[in-house]
Amino acid sequence: GYMFRSFKTGSSYRFYGKVKVEGGKAVMFHPSCAPLDGDAETGILPVYPLTRGLTQKDLRKCARQAVGLAGGIGESLPASVIAAANLCPLDRALSKIHFPDDAASYAEARYRLVFEELFDLRTALRLSADRFGRGRKGISFKSGSWDAFVGGLPYPLTGAQKRVLARVGEDMDAGRAMNRLIQGDVCCGKTVIAQAALVKAATAGYQGAFMAPTEILAAQHYESFKRDLAGLGLGIELLTGSTPAAERRRVLGALASGSCDILIGTHAIISAGVEFRDLGLVITDEQHRFGVNQRRLLSEKAENPDVLVMTATPIPRTLAVVLYSDMDISVIDELPAGRRPIVTEQFSELTRDDAYSRLISEVRSGRQAYIVAPFIEDSDAADGRSASSVFEEFTARWPEFSCALLHGEMKQQEKDAVMADFYAGKVRVLVSTVVIEVGINVPNASVMLIENTERFGLAQLHQLRGRVGRGSAQSYCLLVVGDDSELARERAEILCTTSDGLVIAEKDLALRGPGELFGYRQHGLPQLKLADPVRHAKVVETASALADALLEKDPTLSLPENAALRKRIDTEFGNTQQLVL
Repeated sequence: GYMFRSFKTGSSYRFYGKVKVEGGKAVMFHPSCAPLDGDAETGILPVYPLTRGLTQKDLRKCARQAVGLAGGIGESLPASVIAAANLCPLDRALSKIHFPDDAASYAEARYRLVFEELFDLRTALRLSADRFGRGRKGISFKSGSWDAFVGGLPYPLTGAQKRVLARVGEDMDAGRAMNRLIQGDVCCGKTVIAQAALVKAATAGYQGAFMAPTEILAAQHYESFKRDLAGLGLGIELLTGSTPAAERRRVLGALASGSCDILIGTHAIISAGVEFRDLGLVITDEQHRFGVNQRRLLSEKAENPDVLVMTATPIPRTLAVVLYSDMDISVIDELPAGRRPIVTEQFSELTRDDAYSRLISEVRSGRQAYIVAPFIEDSDAADGRSASSVFEEFTARWPEFSCALLHGEMKQQEKDAVMADFYAGKVRVLVSTVVIEVGINVPNASVMLIENTERFGLAQLHQLRGRVGRGSAQSYCLLVVGDDSELARERAEILCTTSDGLVIAEKDLALRGPGELFGYRQHGLPQLKLADPVRHAKVVETASALADALLEKDPTLSLPENAALRKRIDTEFGNTQQLVL
């Protein structure tokens, strides 16, 4: 009816749209149209997201009015940066990104705005770099030593571990505060580096704090530290949210008196009332799981402590350049000798029983297994298997094997009890959600079966795979793809053909995009509107180099020619002192 009323017999109209040939005829689906003698929109036109009651024509009219005001916008980038990057003026970029004259003017406008987003982000992060004190006067731990610890290890360090440890040693001996990120795949030996650094700090007379993202992981680290550092005469304590009141008071007393050299815990470490006598080194494990303020509060327990952060989550170089510009980055890219590659196989809904047969075979041979599902409970709103339904099905089919269920909505005491039974071998098969993604270490577990792999990111699947392969036996990762799409199969195939975390992360980034993969918001950063660190990798390098050069000459952007840039950075990012990764 609308179309019938829109046209008049005998009148002429202009139609615009994509032309296809079907059945030997040229057809145009959903074209825009206007009277030939009327006010028709032509040329390259912007397409905006719409909501009910708005049309593209409405928004384009508003955009043209707004673009008309762009001439009054002053430049905030310094003239030297505009010239060096060969950028068009800002008012032209804002106008032509909406209504370009041609493809060239659109590309010119887009480049200017992409560059500016990445330049601003890099500059803001560099301005925040001293939040953890990097480069500022800090503690020198020269009087401390990790030689007794490293020399007493029952295995040799890999070349990569030795290289990273040497860099950490240089940082700790220097009189400036360390702010270093250690990145390395699962099982590469990051914890040994952390232990050595804490021993060096303790033997120099300072205390160290090690913060883990979950109570399970914190307790596991506490046990391994007590075992690995035995004989060194160091006081090691554990503090979590479930620590009993009496025990908490005892631990706090040990911290205040200095008899506690190393405190291991969760975010409870940063709670009110936790006071160190002389905190010198702060370490966070799986650092991306802590919020901005949590990491900041831990560093504020002392004045310019050395900061070491560790992650097994592979961070693509293109993202690291932007997101970690305030940190020195070390990569452990070598696994200890004797680690067998994990055999990774792909299965479909039709061949799921084959995957379970492999799992049962391993369990019958005395090994343990994980089964991971994307949801806790079944839901009509989400397509995929739940941990609860998998648990019920498994216990019904194989009642001879002890099986337990673990998920994030269980009480902490329940989760701890399940994990304790799994560690002890009382539970042979653990059905779980991604709560076991990080830090669980059960050497006897040799099978990881993941349901509905299309529901997980590649980097997350790689993390889950890292829960096995920690013992001497051959381990397996079985991927059950619930979606028959080509993309789902392609993603699973990537996992089957490579175990290189950085390669997987780069492919994950390309498939999913930087915002979804890494979650800028958890870092306190605004979402990038046009820039994509993957597609615009060369722009990242150019913008980062020019931002660094500018800050070398004017570290606080206090010169008159940089005042407009400083004002915009403060407006976009707030107080850069809070902008910490």
